[in-house]
Amino acid sequence: MDSKKINVGITGCGHLGSIHAKNLCEICRTDDRISFIGVYDIDAERSKNTSRECNVKSFASFEDLCSEINTLIIATPTLTHFEIAKKTLDKNIHVFIEKPVTSTYSEAQRLLELSQKSKCKIQVGHVERFNQALMTLSNYNLSPRFIESHRLSQFNPRGTDVSVIQDLMIHDIDIVQYLVKSKINSIEANGVAIISDKIDIANARLTFENGCVANLTASRISLKKMRKMRIFQKNSYVSIDFLNNKPEVFRLINKGESSGMYIPVSDEKGILYEQPNLDSSNEHNPIREELKTFFESILSNNKVKVSLEEAAEAVRISDEIIKKISNQSS
Repeated sequence: MDSKKINVGITGCGHLGSIHAKNLCEICRTDDRISFIGVYDIDAERSKNTSRECNVKSFASFEDLCSEINTLIIATPTLTHFEIAKKTLDKNIHVFIEKPVTSTYSEAQRLLELSQKSKCKIQVGHVERFNQALMTLSNYNLSPRFIESHRLSQFNPRGTDVSVIQDLMIHDIDIVQYLVKSKINSIEANGVAIISDKIDIANARLTFENGCVANLTASRISLKKMRKMRIFQKNSYVSIDFLNNKPEVFRLINKGESSGMYIPVSDEKGILYEQPNLDSSNEHNPIREELKTFFESILSNNKVKVSLEEAAEAVRISDEIIKKISNQSS
């Protein structure tokens, strides 16, 4: 197998797996270093449907798929992630794992131990890191003191194999870790199960050692979708609308101060409203971007964008939040 060429397979052809497959097809059309080899799903019909749509092979077994690839995308249910990832690393195959990386922190720890013995790249699918609204703020000096986040979704039975913390809130847990860059000092949490046997709505308050506080709310029984984060820091307020791809910055300015890379809209009373420029020349697809970044890390032997260590910490925090809620209800 050519070590300079990426031969990719996908295991799991459900909703998310089919999205990965479509994006992988697009990537392969423009990059001849990457080949989409085929797919495998325990539901043979689902595997065949995806293979027909993408004009790739449908494999009869996981082992057969692994025999022809050097890179795997895992888009199976969370409960299966650890065992599949373990088998994949044993075969010296690079792996992209959808979030949450594992169903428990103990599994994430075991996967970390296995990864340290492997030379394979492992990236985790915390896709909001690749949201254009967040990426556009990368050159802005973010130093959060207080964060308020709401992630609301209409009910979909597809995600109820895990709690809303693992399904939705984990996105914001990861982003907050990425932005704050400090260890958590304490966690408070509340939540209830409403229409499933898992927690369907939850609120968590994370206090960090550097003094920052993050208040996170997640619900999968809302009438409308919302994915919004508000960041408060000295002399400024930043709003990130992940759903509508819209970043906004409000900050205090001195008279005559230049707005730099941002577009000044109003400077009444010394408050400047800025809307960072989004590159609208190309359609930005976060899933496609995270896959392209992963493949480039393999080809160039660079660090992955979302590491297993970061993903494991997000799972640890998720577990702590779930424990806090469970202790209150017991």
